[in-house]
Amino acid sequence: MGKQLRQQRRGRGSTLYRNPGHRQIGNIQYPRVDATTGRVEDLIHAPGRGSPLAKVDFDGEKVLMIAAEGMMVGKNITYGVAGEISPGNVVPLSKVPEGSFIYNIEGQPGDGGKFVRTAGTSATVVSRGDKVVVLMPSGSFKSFDPRCLASIGVVAGGGMTDKPFGKAGAKFHAYRSKSKAHLRVKGQAMNAVDHPHGGGGHPQVGKPSTVSRNAPPGRKVGRLSPNRRK
Repeated sequence: MGKQLRQQRRGRGSTLYRNPGHRQIGNIQYPRVDATTGRVEDLIHAPGRGSPLAKVDFDGEKVLMIAAEGMMVGKNITYGVAGEISPGNVVPLSKVPEGSFIYNIEGQPGDGGKFVRTAGTSATVVSRGDKVVVLMPSGSFKSFDPRCLASIGVVAGGGMTDKPFGKAGAKFHAYRSKSKAHLRVKGQAMNAVDHPHGGGGHPQVGKPSTVSRNAPPGRKVGRLSPNRRK
């Protein structure tokens, strides 16, 4: 009798894969405030994140935002207006000059920020017009509505991956805080009873790796069959 596949175990929501809510410090989105200027009161560590967070005071309303490299306590930031192009300022994409580094970009105006939120990452504004074209960290180009908000600069905490873990236990606890398994074994390296890609005399899938979208959970591994174009 084989074991469950990794995606089956994750879907069942065991303690290994369950997201620990006490490590998540709030829902980090752009706030809905009337103030156009805020002051950074503190920089805090969020256990479930790679980047630090900035506690910003907007005329008495305190919100958490993703911190930028170079941001410091006491710094004033502008929000939602065409202000100075300084790290941490939140500016509409239509007002960001070409070549500027940005992060935490909204996918649609008002959604609070969806793209480029990982520690040490940034995107680059390429061109502006009816759509704002942005070079993403992956190297692809993506178009955004000019009304979407974005923060100026690079996400802080980029050097966290430079320090070696040193031992397996440290890596286990680091990944555990983000509800991830730190070890990942290839399916073709398993036995045939443990994975559909397992078994055989040498490393190979042994059968077509494209599976139907209607395949049962124990078979749905590899590449999903693409939708038929009409």
